[in-house]
Amino acid sequence: MKLRGLYAITPESFDLKHVEQALKGGAVMLQYRRKEHDVAHAREVVALARRHGVPVIVNDSVELALEVDAAGAHLGRDDGDLSAARKRLGPRILGASCYNDPALARAAVRAGADYVAFGSVFPSPTKPAAVRAPLSLFAQDLGVPLAAIGGITLENAARVIAAGADLLAVITDLFEAPDIARRAAQYLELFA
Repeated sequence: MKLRGLYAITPESFDLKHVEQALKGGAVMLQYRRKEHDVAHAREVVALARRHGVPVIVNDSVELALEVDAAGAHLGRDDGDLSAARKRLGPRILGASCYNDPALARAAVRAGADYVAFGSVFPSPTKPAAVRAPLSLFAQDLGVPLAAIGGITLENAARVIAAGADLLAVITDLFEAPDIARRAAQYLELFA
């Protein structure tokens, strides 16, 4: 799988027009991330992203991903067995949070993950207590795209790409930007 670019992660509360701006700006993948799963809302997001040709990954729930016909699911350490998720998702995308642990990333790839995420790369307003992941993690070749998450901004993104990250998972710096489409486009330019 060739995934490279801006991985837009929805904040807990968001408007569909903001998601559309991120898609228009060039996000290559979108994660639907809400603590309270809302099937109708998730379906709207999937339909919107599909019109833009962008895959939607559902955070923490294989069940919701299948129910809303999303492109895949992203699971953390406590969100279920990756091998079982791989079987249930079939050809859909499976992502795995690997925090700062290369062994966990290798195990995720063996279990069928299509990409792995390391983070928090920088201090994050979304998860201030998250474990820190050094940029050196992105130098390894695991055979799948590596996503960086946590505190990523336009100011530090080039360092993360230079370290080897394929995907920049961004929440705050994207969705709190005055012009979300322009901010997404600026991230896209970093990958050119």
